[in-house]
Amino acid sequence: MGGSPSAVRVEREGPDGAVARVTIARPEVRNALDAGAIASLRALFERFADEAPDALRAIVLAGDGPVFCAGADLGWMRASLDATPAANEADALGLAAMYGAIDMCPVPVIARVQGAALGGGAGLCAVVDVTIAEAGARFSFPEARLGLIPATIAPFVVARVGEGHARALFATGRRFDAAEAMRIGLVHEVADGLDGLDRAVETAVTDVLAGGPDATRATKQLIRDLRGADLEAAAERTARALALRRASAEGAEGLRAAEQQRPPSWVKRSAG
Repeated sequence: MGGSPSAVRVEREGPDGAVARVTIARPEVRNALDAGAIASLRALFERFADEAPDALRAIVLAGDGPVFCAGADLGWMRASLDATPAANEADALGLAAMYGAIDMCPVPVIARVQGAALGGGAGLCAVVDVTIAEAGARFSFPEARLGLIPATIAPFVVARVGEGHARALFATGRRFDAAEAMRIGLVHEVADGLDGLDRAVETAVTDVLAGGPDATRATKQLIRDLRGADLEAAAERTARALALRRASAEGAEGLRAAEQQRPPSWVKRSAG
């Protein structure tokens, strides 16, 4: 099915261009996701995964205009009525692959959410590492009201908010505010106004840049590795991971910097 291949804008900034700003640029349809936007986001995050830890250290995911992301594009979904079962399954697999690419990206991803995050847009909030929302933002999972199901986002939403909240929100499709989104764990921070939102996002980026580039990625990988692990296996895995980090050059630099009460070398690079 067709789409808009240039629906995503990318800018690099920060120390040596180590911060990527990814903006869904379809404000005329409230940044709804069509085949082109989905393919662009997937390809982009797959490329990000190949960048070295020093080259790319943080990603900010945003939406152009007053709305973060209104979910799936209705025109794109209506086209599925005339598509073959194979084509529909391919579209669904492409959407799942996009969320998977964001989830598996080793770089910390921060979502900047304003206006609304509905359906697949709320799914984006669940798949990133840090979600910061403006106080007026609204969220929902309205798929059942359209005769659909939130299938591709369900694994990430359930992991983020828990089965109990997911069952209630999926079944009712009701809208809820940023404060409730933070209460259930979909959002990590609520900011007042767009200026406050931007300040909170910049603080989150600064916090990420304060960590060692390798250690930050290793920490994200550790969390993924622990999904579904039993306690004994988790204990062995985490002990092994900590021992490796202690023996690493970056770990040694971090410990020396703490003892000497100075910033570690990567913070100096970030400030330069």
